[in-house]
Amino acid sequence: MDKRIGVFVCHCGTNIAGKVDVVKVAEYAKSLPGVVVAREYRFMCSDPGQELIRNDIAEQRLNRVVIAACSPRMHEGTFRKTVERAGINRYFLQIANIREHVSWPTEDPEAATQKAMDMVRAAVARVPLHASLRTDEVPVNREVMVVGAGIGGIQAALDIADGGYKVHLVERLPSVGGHMAQYDKVFPTLDCAACIGTPKMVAVGMHERIRLHTYSEVDEVSGFVGQFKVKVRHKAAYVNHDVCTGCGMCQEKCPKKVPSEFHMKLGDRKAIYTLFAQAVPNKPVIDRDSCIYFQKGKCRACEKFCEMKAIDFEQQDRVEEIEVGSIVVATGFEIMDPSIIEPYGYGRYPNVFTGLEFERMVQGSGPTMGKIQGRDGTIPKDVAILHCVGSRDLRYHEYCSRVCCMYGLKHAHQIREKIGANVYMFYIDMRCFGKGYEEFYNRVQNEGVVMIRGKASKVSDQPVLPEDKGRLIVTAEDTASGEKVYVPVDMVLLSSAMEPRPDAQKTARVFNISRSKDGFFLEQHPKLGPVNTAVSGIFLAGTCQGPKDVVDTVGHAAAAASKALSLASKGVVEMESIVSSIDPEVCAGCKSCVSVCPANAITFNERRGISVINEAVCLGCGSCAATCPSGAAGLKHFTPDQVLTEIEALMGA
Repeated sequence: MDKRIGVFVCHCGTNIAGKVDVVKVAEYAKSLPGVVVAREYRFMCSDPGQELIRNDIAEQRLNRVVIAACSPRMHEGTFRKTVERAGINRYFLQIANIREHVSWPTEDPEAATQKAMDMVRAAVARVPLHASLRTDEVPVNREVMVVGAGIGGIQAALDIADGGYKVHLVERLPSVGGHMAQYDKVFPTLDCAACIGTPKMVAVGMHERIRLHTYSEVDEVSGFVGQFKVKVRHKAAYVNHDVCTGCGMCQEKCPKKVPSEFHMKLGDRKAIYTLFAQAVPNKPVIDRDSCIYFQKGKCRACEKFCEMKAIDFEQQDRVEEIEVGSIVVATGFEIMDPSIIEPYGYGRYPNVFTGLEFERMVQGSGPTMGKIQGRDGTIPKDVAILHCVGSRDLRYHEYCSRVCCMYGLKHAHQIREKIGANVYMFYIDMRCFGKGYEEFYNRVQNEGVVMIRGKASKVSDQPVLPEDKGRLIVTAEDTASGEKVYVPVDMVLLSSAMEPRPDAQKTARVFNISRSKDGFFLEQHPKLGPVNTAVSGIFLAGTCQGPKDVVDTVGHAAAAASKALSLASKGVVEMESIVSSIDPEVCAGCKSCVSVCPANAITFNERRGISVINEAVCLGCGSCAATCPSGAAGLKHFTPDQVLTEIEALMGA
């Protein structure tokens, strides 16, 4: 059949037409072999633009289409649906990116127009070689896994379960709740964090469609969208939770105390413990590294006093394989350890605290029962709060952590309210971006907090004046006055950066997802796919994707839940057709492709002596095709003929 090609050039408002003479490009396209119609229009992606394309396909009997517009990452899906509705295979389409590749980076309009014509010529030469690819559908397992049970994971799990689908909620700690369970209040409304978080924790624990997997971790993920197989390792708790009533007698009788991680080591816990009083589930686990029995072979006090005989020192880790259709990753963040910033003296001066340590201190059920005090028990009269500790700093994290300004202001308010101490805030810029945040900033200023615009350079115990002996001295430059200031205080709070969890790289490998340069998990597109990943069916929720406050975390988690719900409700998923293939007649069995495949989509068939691709798992990246020394591996829609023809036409051949 003769190839009848239509070329459609988009103005994209002035994004393209401001540099490229789109009329000239369309006229040039008419002269190219096989082109029977060429048009330009202000917005090809609009409804009228798509209707124009469909009408021309019908009237001109087009069987190939070239769109000269923006990046295919933006609207290739849109135009594929357009041509398909007009009766053409969706892969009989080629996009010439004349926005990102031409109009935006090219200053000279004449050069931009010529480059656009070259790219259209290359697309017209390539599109006749496109093959009709088949699109398959596979059934979707309607169960969903949410990994991480902080406020983001909890919200996602509840939304999905309330939508009618079973959820497996996996949490590495003995209880759900995440960091929010450690907070006293949330800004800017100063609501009790437990009053907001605890009901949701109870809700996931009682929901008939949510199965909790606490004290568990994901070891391995295989399969593909709709058909994931996840190996979950349930860590040995040495307590039979099916029998345990959570009476707490074992914890009361345990003689061994160790610093509590939940209390940021400001208080103690027992070797057998629940994470906190409102833990869900409220069942204890035994810390093997602290337990006297595991370390010395004696004690077993918990076992002696347990009336339900729930203690089981022989319990082992148990691995369970769970099949789900989609996965929401909500593994959260970690607070940066500021001890690496040596001038601030964290870990060296006892009364330098992190913001999270202060949260545990000020909470009524915390290690000091809500009393604000130094490590020596004294109540401070003057407190300094240092902002941007590790954030907006090229030596540590270039990004803004987004929450530090607000939680610093919250801490200043709590200090003024509870003990009336003088508070000095050292900041670069006050970034109060959310609803009610600026008003809260003004409120705190009116409460008498001293604002010093300047980043603190150091904290020391060397007094400037004799009367300041025994106090901490904060040194900074006040950028408003241009003068160096020395402020003696009794306590320093560091607004430390949010950063990726230490196990983020391991998690990324397990789920086969990418990380951005700052270490957080990488979304598919910052604007159009903020919860998607490069792996279809795996979504991101909350701070594992980047710094967020509680409001944004909950919203982000709800968006991820909606994506998982959409998959589950459809029941089937359309598989990508642009995938790799291996010619069994040519494959030499060298296994080079197996080693380079980022999706683990290629296995080696020992009996046949060749590599085999699982097309459902393949990402279509083409790494195998580029690596294969024999040419057996190829990528559909990017065959050597197609690519070389495009290059030759681009070069004017």
